Amino acid sequence: MLTVSDRSSRGEREDTSGPALIELIKDIGWELVAYAVLPDEQEQIQAQLIDWCDSSEMDVILTTGGTGFSPRDRTPEATLAVIERLAPGLAEAMRFASLEKTPHAMLSRGVCGIRGRTLIVNLPGSTRAARENFSVVRPVLEHGVALLREEPSSETGHTFQKPDPSA
Repeated sequence: MLTVSDRSSRGEREDTSGPALIELIKDIGWELVAYAVLPDEQEQIQAQLIDWCDSSEMDVILTTGGTGFSPRDRTPEATLAVIERLAPGLAEAMRFASLEKTPHAMLSRGVCGIRGRTLIVNLPGSTRAARENFSVVRPVLEHGVALLREEPSSETGHTFQKPDPSA
């Protein structure tokens, strides 16, 4: 769990979105491996993401903050610099669902992608928006992790059966 915020990293503002997400992941039985708060410095964000991904200890890294239009918002750029493959459907789904609540969702620049066998998901910095966006992608994350791990069970549930018109 990585919070990206200049003010929170300096202790000027309490990080609320990171702890809110930590609570959500613990509620669903996931283990928190690491948590950090960094300033909006692309090189620092990249270094942290690389360190965590390359340690092979984490299946999913959630980031919160740094995804807007502010000149200091650099989380998407840092993420794009370290990932090997994009996972655009996750970011698209979050923006689509958020548009139902606010037109400001169009201003989100968050991205999602894969480095090695770790999925990185950029979430907004707003506590409410971070929770809402996590709830959008949450149903598919475990299956995504199973696919990244190449677990035999990951192949189940990939088929689509047409409904029987006579039923």
